[in-house]
Amino acid sequence: MLSGRLVNDVLAEALMSGGDFAELFVESAARNSVELLNGRIEKAVSGVDYGAGVRIFDGTEAVYAYTNDTSRDNLLKLARAAAAAAKSPGGAANGRARGETNFDSLAVGNAHPVGVMPDDVLKKDIAALLREASDAMFGYDSLITQTNGGYADVTQDVLIANTEGVWAEDRRVRTRLNMSAVASGGDEKQTGTFGPGASRGFEFCASLDIKKLAREAAETAVTMLRADFAPGGRMPVVIENGFGGVIFHEACGHSLEATAVARDASVFCGKMGQRIASDIVTAVDDGTLPNEWGSLNIDDEGTRTRRNVLIENGILKSYLVDKLNGLKMGAPSTGSGRRESYKYAPTSRMTNTFICAGNSSFGDIIGSVGYGLYAKKMGGGSVMPSTGEFNFAVLEGYMIRDGKIAEPVRGATLIGKGSEVLLNIDMISNNLECAQGVCGSISGGVPTNVGQPALRIKELTVGGR
Repeated sequence: MLSGRLVNDVLAEALMSGGDFAELFVESAARNSVELLNGRIEKAVSGVDYGAGVRIFDGTEAVYAYTNDTSRDNLLKLARAAAAAAKSPGGAANGRARGETNFDSLAVGNAHPVGVMPDDVLKKDIAALLREASDAMFGYDSLITQTNGGYADVTQDVLIANTEGVWAEDRRVRTRLNMSAVASGGDEKQTGTFGPGASRGFEFCASLDIKKLAREAAETAVTMLRADFAPGGRMPVVIENGFGGVIFHEACGHSLEATAVARDASVFCGKMGQRIASDIVTAVDDGTLPNEWGSLNIDDEGTRTRRNVLIENGILKSYLVDKLNGLKMGAPSTGSGRRESYKYAPTSRMTNTFICAGNSSFGDIIGSVGYGLYAKKMGGGSVMPSTGEFNFAVLEGYMIRDGKIAEPVRGATLIGKGSEVLLNIDMISNNLECAQGVCGSISGGVPTNVGQPALRIKELTVGGR
């Protein structure tokens, strides 16, 4: 993407005024998206984002600057501007300035093979796929009055080089569908959605049972439209697998990121090696899983991704650590430095984060509840990262009565605290599944998998009527 000579000169220029470390991140990302409304294509957009960012460390302080002009003169100008901002009062060059960096090129094997590259996909084939989903939704029930959705892919090529000798290049290809069905009756509207994605090409879409996914989304919308409101109170709650893992991701996962831990802004600070969850809970963040939505060959600091066991049998085993926060904590990187694009400096982020499978069956879990809530599909919510306090909507819920799934209920919310929920998980099923999302933080939005088996929380506050 850039010559070794230019990269070397930019890094040397970045340390002209001192500093301990300099990094150059270069990105070219080709994106395609198609948006649909009621079976008609509303918008189709293709484009390329291209640019570079320079980051400088001075102790545990950092400066980041970026540009979409990667000409030699402009990159050197950018590096000088970043160096001027990073210079400490009375600081001086540290001997590295203008020196040569001997790069050790990282041989990055691709664990995420692609069958059909986005550039080889015809728009008419994408449109046909989306219309098939829309038709299946409308065909499910006359209460379906609107369908929305779209297709998106990205081919992102990155180069990361730094003054420690790292030279790493990677290509990331991702494809995703997002569809929703709206059911209407009187003044009421309810929505059902699906949004599968993977680190694959268009062959991923061909592997999906689009009609089945579409009917399930429509069924959720219609079922919730006809449902009564959920009762409130403290009760056992069974959360379904897949996107149910969003609660762990938001209320617990973010509190295990060094972004929070290094600032002493996490409820889990200082608890390494201590029990923070039920002894049946093991939680993992694994960026190496082949072709998974949140997977990467290397992170955005040029470090290989890996399987990080966060919690093992209830004991806190690891945080997710990036380079800068690792300096503040005295901890090595866990391959967790991520960013949305060259416009953001990286920080510690999740990849594919999930609670591992347990030994119970789904039937046993439901059968164990005399009266409670079954949260089949989770929605969005709000979380206070420093405390783990959360409030999440249940998109599709059912009451459990005498060990059986009973009537559907809508409007339920789950209210609690992540650290308490972890300790109150007392049954975990063997049906682990992951679901796809985009996680936002100070380094932008990045693709992440959330996941879990179905599990039971022995008592949780349910908001309802």
